[in-house]
Amino acid sequence: MEPSLVAWLTARGGVAHTTSAAAAGFGPRAIAAAVATSEVERIRRSWIVTPDCPSSRKRAASVSGRSTCVSAAHDMGLWTPQSEDVHVWVPATASRLDDARLRLHRATAPIPLMRTDPLEPIVNVLFHVARCLPPVDGLAVWESALRSKKVDADTLAAVGWRSTRASRFAHVATFLSDSGLETHFRELMLAIGIRLRQQVWVDGHPVDAVIGERLAIQIDGFAFHSSPTDRRRDLRQDARLVLRGYTVLRFDYVQILFEPAYVIDTVRLAMAQGRHLFPSR
Repeated sequence: MEPSLVAWLTARGGVAHTTSAAAAGFGPRAIAAAVATSEVERIRRSWIVTPDCPSSRKRAASVSGRSTCVSAAHDMGLWTPQSEDVHVWVPATASRLDDARLRLHRATAPIPLMRTDPLEPIVNVLFHVARCLPPVDGLAVWESALRSKKVDADTLAAVGWRSTRASRFAHVATFLSDSGLETHFRELMLAIGIRLRQQVWVDGHPVDAVIGERLAIQIDGFAFHSSPTDRRRDLRQDARLVLRGYTVLRFDYVQILFEPAYVIDTVRLAMAQGRHLFPSR
């Protein structure tokens, strides 16, 4: 049995240009019938989407573009900083667009695509992320892509990026950060000359970072530390670490992103007290 237009569209991310649909055997009549029954929504004249298509892709189709940068990264399930804008790639020749809620990207990404291609591949998404976001945020998105295995380090290193920052990210990004917050913390520490080890296993459980021999850093993000069960798990983990001679510092989303001076001062004070070293016997 041949797939329906809705099934075909869903398998392609919920968005397509009508010329692609026609090439797949879904001509104007099939599209009109699906639109009439609300199975498919028409965006402008030449783009069609499923009702549950991500809103960023619908917005991109409304200007004949592609969702990219943090908008596409978010739809891929990557860690992304909060953004009110929808990031959209449009051709350099596109006419002026006055929608203030759209962040337009016009640069030519490494993987060439036709204008009617609806989705950006991960390499192009990371290219625009590197050019658009502050360096630490951009690196955090790249490391999220590595961690979630959307791409591998060898592939990134082999790409001709045509972007100094993207080329740098390709050489320094690792898969060790569980979230963008961990990337932020690591870069914050490196900026003041403090090196750390990430994802250190102690007593069969991972610790987000360890500074020196026994200063354990645990990082709480909104998505992963919000329930009483999560809180009890964290407390048990902290207790295990303390009983094994570690000092535990726990920082949350707000502190790392908006109170970095507090985080730096706290870590430095702990190190000044020798809490990163095991006492000599």
